[in-house]
Amino acid sequence: MHGIPAELCFHMKTMKKTIGTIKILTVYILCGLISPLNAFSLRNCTVVTSQDDVQPKVLCYKMGFFKVPSYIPTNAMVFDISSNAFSQIKIGDFKDLSNLRYLNISNNKISWIEDGALDSLSNLTHLNLASNKLNRISNGLLYGLANLLELRLDVNDINNIEESAFINLQNLKVLNLTKNTLRRIERVMPVLAALRLEELYIGSNHFDVFNSYEISKKPLSLTRLDISNNPLTTFGLTENIFPTLNHLDLSNCGQNGSVVWNITEKSYFSSVKTLYFMDVHMSLQSVSAVLKIFKGTLNKIRLNRNVKFNMEPLLPNACSPMLRVLRLIGNGMTNLTEHMFKPCSNLTELDLGENEISHLSPTILRTFTQLKILLLQINKLTQITNTFQTLSTLEFVDLSINKIAKLDCNDFGNLTHLKVLYLYGNKISKISSCHFRDLKSLEVLKLGTNDLLRISDAFINGPHSLKKLQLSFNKLSVIETDTFRNLSQLNSLETQDNQISQIKPFAFRGLKNLRYLSLSSNKISAKTFRGSNVFSGMPNLQNLDLYSNSISFTENKLKNPPFAELKQLKIIAIHSQRRGIGNMPSNLLQGLSNLEMFSGGNMNLLHLNACTFQFSPKLWFLDLSKNALSDDNAIPAELFHPISMLTKLILSRTQLRSLNFLLDANLSRLSTLKAPGNEIDAVNKTLIQSFHNLKVLDLQKNTFTCDCNNAFFIDWAVKDNFTQVIYLNKYACSYPSTLRGMKLSDFNTESCIMNIDFICFLCSSIVVVITLLFAFSWQFLRLQVVYAYYLLLAYLYDSKKKHQQEFMYDAFISYNKQDEPWVVEKLIPELEGKQGWRLCLHHRDFEPGKPIMDNIIDGIYSSRKTICLITRNYLKSNWCSSEVQVASFRLFDEQKDVLILVFLEDIPSHQLSPYHRMRKLVKKQTYLRWPKDGEDSRVFWQKLRMALETKEVLCGL
Repeated sequence: MHGIPAELCFHMKTMKKTIGTIKILTVYILCGLISPLNAFSLRNCTVVTSQDDVQPKVLCYKMGFFKVPSYIPTNAMVFDISSNAFSQIKIGDFKDLSNLRYLNISNNKISWIEDGALDSLSNLTHLNLASNKLNRISNGLLYGLANLLELRLDVNDINNIEESAFINLQNLKVLNLTKNTLRRIERVMPVLAALRLEELYIGSNHFDVFNSYEISKKPLSLTRLDISNNPLTTFGLTENIFPTLNHLDLSNCGQNGSVVWNITEKSYFSSVKTLYFMDVHMSLQSVSAVLKIFKGTLNKIRLNRNVKFNMEPLLPNACSPMLRVLRLIGNGMTNLTEHMFKPCSNLTELDLGENEISHLSPTILRTFTQLKILLLQINKLTQITNTFQTLSTLEFVDLSINKIAKLDCNDFGNLTHLKVLYLYGNKISKISSCHFRDLKSLEVLKLGTNDLLRISDAFINGPHSLKKLQLSFNKLSVIETDTFRNLSQLNSLETQDNQISQIKPFAFRGLKNLRYLSLSSNKISAKTFRGSNVFSGMPNLQNLDLYSNSISFTENKLKNPPFAELKQLKIIAIHSQRRGIGNMPSNLLQGLSNLEMFSGGNMNLLHLNACTFQFSPKLWFLDLSKNALSDDNAIPAELFHPISMLTKLILSRTQLRSLNFLLDANLSRLSTLKAPGNEIDAVNKTLIQSFHNLKVLDLQKNTFTCDCNNAFFIDWAVKDNFTQVIYLNKYACSYPSTLRGMKLSDFNTESCIMNIDFICFLCSSIVVVITLLFAFSWQFLRLQVVYAYYLLLAYLYDSKKKHQQEFMYDAFISYNKQDEPWVVEKLIPELEGKQGWRLCLHHRDFEPGKPIMDNIIDGIYSSRKTICLITRNYLKSNWCSSEVQVASFRLFDEQKDVLILVFLEDIPSHQLSPYHRMRKLVKKQTYLRWPKDGEDSRVFWQKLRMALETKEVLCGL
């Protein structure tokens, strides 16, 4: 050092280290904490707006709120604060929300609402207060809601309604008071002051007596009345107060015994067309009495789940020439007699589902001359033979979830008007060309969840009018050529959840009107697509599901792109391939010029070719979630250049460390960006400003750094009125460790702003202090000042000589002692032996007797570059940590690329978290990886040589 002592050299280099530390600490000193802010982010709420509706929907459900959140947009139309922890509503909670139409406060703990608290909601049409703890409705609670149309108060503890509570609700049409504790029917009277009320639900209120004179003596406008689930002992109707009643629900009423029915005039129920009379707790005589009252007027009746009654003697009292719909679900019926449905001959719909029926003969059903819908789901039928030969009017037959194992050719021979046939959930193993040949009008056929092994010629004779075919959850393995060629009207084909591994050429030929095809959850592989014409014959296909298969590729470009003929395809889902897709060929989507939506998540993708979407310029939705896209070049910016119309991008849980790859993506139309569950620590200001139309940004569960690098993002997220940052209040700091867990929105960004007045004051103060210190030092420490002056001259002389000198070594090798065998056996022979570099190594080049720290500093500063060989042992070593510190401060000081990181082991990023300095370096420096056993190492040595020769480190294996 030309006369400068070694101790002085060490202190000068230590000074550089100290200066670097001071710079870093200054950033944290200037960045403090402030109180939370509120604006468009609305803390935990989300704001939803459609393109055509400028009035937003504010959604705050399931957020743990104890009071109504403030700062709600005044133009909000929908406000949902259900499933929180409110106990009361006070005046002012809904201030300035006069534009609100829908308010949902259900599933809270509200026991008290202050009179006048809802007065500002003058335009409210729908109010939901269900599932709370209200016990009374006061006169002033609903006073200001003159435009209310629907009110839900079900599942509370209401036992009292004050006399004038509903007098102002002159537009109310629907009121639900189900599951309260009114107990006496006269307590319902105040609600009838709403003169336009049409639907009233008062079930489960512990009424034992219903007398019409106790609620009104004047005709009401009700069209629907539900008094189900009440333990009635008396039902009295002495005045015609229900002249317009159309629907009456008496389900689960009565007690175990007789109910007194006091209906003075049968005509009082003449307008009722629909009666629900399910699971009633009455005697047979009481049930018969009720049914006789309605006989001759009903159009539809439900007698479900009355298992203790024999239906045959009841049907004459229920049926009449007027009855069109009869539901007998879950009545435990086993044997149907030949004459039991004779009184119901004019039915158009009969539901016999969920019974124990094992056999149906044609004679049982021959009485029906107008039957269009027959529902026999969830029974024990084993065959269909001749069942429907007399029912030529049928249009809908449901035979799902029975025990049918075999179909005969004549089972549906007479059903020429049948449009819908459900056969799913049976044990059918074979279908042939004769089974559906006579179904000339069939449009929907569901054969899912059976035991079908093949369908090769089943549809050779049609049905030609079929539009929807479901074959899911069977055991199909092959789709043969021309399987569907005579189903030209088909627009939906579902074959998911089979075992399909082979699709023959032209298997889908003839499906010229097909819009939707599902092949998901099969055994389809890349081999399935090897042949050409696999998807030929579907020129109008718009939606294709291929997810949950075994599709994977090794080649970068396919000889026969599988979708080349699907020119009209708009949606393709290829996500969740079982073994990962491996590599996505650059021309996989060739031919899909009209593609709009692509779902490619959970495929173990490691990178995407820049040309992947070159054939799909209309793409507006792209989902790449749950892939391993952590490498810097995994998603090139050029990938997005052909898809400038992209408006929604989803990148959740993709191991991203930054969004900077989007800087040059030119996504000017992007409106929704979701990238939760990644390792993003900062959001670039330039990136945010490049998204001119971004409306929704979701970055939950990322590893944000709380420092001034995120100051712009925090201020923008809180204050911007165009872009909504979803659940900003949940974003937490991960670094530095002292702030870990703190809310990102709580970070004090004001401390990151330069204050000119304060800087001037600080500078003048520093000048005064320095002047005083200098005067004091000159007076009392003159000799020491002179000595310091000469030290400064020596430092400047050393700095000048340092920039002129040539380095003694090409690279300083930083490694742990336990990794020395690799250095001796592999690194030295390659770099010094073959490539001719000069290396500085601990075991041979350190000066004996000299302090280790001096040797480290001299070795690093005497070498052009430093190579760190990183292993788990390296991370635990204190001396290695010192070497990394010295090398990183040299990097900080000289602003040159003098550091090369080489990972000899695979160390996941989360395992680097305890080693903050190394994690910061990995985040900012590209690095090399030593190849795994069995892999070629020549590329690694070539890239290491390039790193030593050039100024920029190349990203490696």
